[in-house]
Amino acid sequence: MRIEPASRRRFLISSATGLSSIWLQAHWPAILGAATHAHRAAQSGRVMFSFLSASQAAEVDAIAAQIIPSTSSPGAREANVVHFIDRALTSFDREKQGIYIQGLATLQQKVREVFHGTDKFSDLGSQEQIQILTGIEKTEFFEMVRVHTIMGFLAKPTYGGNRDEVGWKAIGFEDRMTYVPPFGYYDAEFQKDSK
Repeated sequence: MRIEPASRRRFLISSATGLSSIWLQAHWPAILGAATHAHRAAQSGRVMFSFLSASQAAEVDAIAAQIIPSTSSPGAREANVVHFIDRALTSFDREKQGIYIQGLATLQQKVREVFHGTDKFSDLGSQEQIQILTGIEKTEFFEMVRVHTIMGFLAKPTYGGNRDEVGWKAIGFEDRMTYVPPFGYYDAEFQKDSK
């Protein structure tokens, strides 16, 4: 489950391209609203959650940190995706609240069954967390957290989630107001041939 830095870029790019463009288009205003809320929460320095309790947020944050772990570069925790996820659950993905509530309850139960005496996923070590997540990676809950984590990791920083552009740096994206040709290899070759 751990992603090496070289493959992280491929993982993020392929995951982002898998999101339905029709779904994104239909939910874009709400996604921007969620991102704006996350940005304000991050800027305020206060922990403000609209849907998740502080303990639920810690669990979701720990899951997100395993989905996009911190390696030689920052991961989901440093990108502050938990605030984006919390807002998503009160706006464009409100209907997914039940999935999170049930998923977190199931996760807690699984932690208790496998690691007696431990109640919280976030209290486990990295290898133990991976063991638990491997057991639930085919569930609707895990898939939803994965999608929300990727969205929050790659969101525009001014909207929240992608704090300090860590997600963009991971995939090699540069945000510019305008781009000057040549835009890529083929445009550069065309300009050479035209001279």
